[in-house]
This record gives sequence, C-alpha cells and structure tokens, in this order.
Amino acid sequence: MLSIDELKFDDNGLIPAIVVDAFSKKVLTLAYMNKQSLEISIEKGLTCFFSRSRQELWLKGETSGNYQHIVSITADCDKDALLVMVEKEGPACHLGIDSCFNDKLYQSDNLSEFSILGLYKLLEERKREKPEGSYTTYLFEKGIDKILKKVGEECTEVIIAAKANDKKETVYELADLAYHAMVLMTEMGISVEDVQKELASRHIIDHKVKQEKMT
Repeated sequence: MLSIDELKFDDNGLIPAIVVDAFSKKVLTLAYMNKQSLEISIEKGLTCFFSRSRQELWLKGETSGNYQHIVSITADCDKDALLVMVEKEGPACHLGIDSCFNDKLYQSDNLSEFSILGLYKLLEERKREKPEGSYTTYLFEKGIDKILKKVGEECTEVIIAAKANDKKETVYELADLAYHAMVLMTEMGISVEDVQKELASRHIIDHKVKQEKMT
C-alpha cells in the first residue's frame, strides 16, 4: 500500500482528487485535498477536501448531509492525482444535482456513449412518457404479465443458443434477456444500484467463504 508521504502535492500543498460513484462509475466531482484533509478522509472513511476559495478544510456532507463514504483511494502513476471511489448520500454537486459534470463541450457524431445505467434511465423515460410506436411502451402498457412472459421466453432462447454452443447467438439472446430483465426492473421500481449492491454483498460473502475453506 502506498503511503501519503509518497504522494506529490503541488506548490500549494494540494493534490487533485477525482471523485467517482463506485456503483455507476460516474464522475461526480473534481476537488482538492491537502495532507491533512487526506488524513481525515482516510481516518473517517468520508471525503474531506480543502477549499481553495475559502482556504479551509470541508467535510463533504457536514452541512448538507450528502456524505461520500470512501470505498478506495488510488494514486495515478505519477502519484500527483487521486481517484476516490465513493458510495454517496444524495447529490454530489452544490447545485443539488448528481454530478458536477453536466455541460457537454463536444459530442461525436459517429461515436456514442452506452452504459447500463443510461439504458435504465431511458427505460424510466419510456415508462413515464410512453411514446407511441415504441416496443418498450408496448411492454409497459401490457403490464407485468407480458413482461414476465418475455423474460421467460428470452431465458429459453439463451439456453437453446448456449446448448448449441453458438457464441454469437448466445450473446444476442443474452442482450435480449438483459433488456427485458431491465424492463421488469423498471416496472417494479428496482434500480441498477439495488442489483449492484446485492451482487457486491454476495462478493463479500463469497470471499469470506473462500477464506474459511483455506483455513
């Protein structure tokens, strides 16, 4: 493990800290730490920064309640920047929004971003607005029984493709299954974070079981 003394703080005694949501992997904010705020962050397990405008330490969430629980802190290869993975309570931005990074400066015409969280948000939008002609709208209008039927059908298609050892077809059917499973999640109000947290808890349990077997 790296020690704080090995980090390279700038001439003002500061080091940039990029804060990222541990579940969504979304960049939340860019802040600065000095040695003292970093020590407090590690001691408390909560992000503590140094305000360059106020010239003082500030514990994120101390006044707003929007604490950031630290999962890990990693230095870059030059040891002059930090990546801070957190589980957050409430919005990260002082404007009351999820992330400080929202105003696009450039967007490629040929390349597009994709994420599971982005797909989930799109499904939420479809459920809320129900645009005409959308297959997703059709599923939401038909309701839970139709959605469950599609999930069951796609499970069967995955099994058939995998049994035939057809990798390409299995990938295709898995994508269909994932989509319909997420429609079900949206219908039931189950978030991507809910599932991620459940998987994370199983990972911890599995790790402990492996350790017990080795002793």
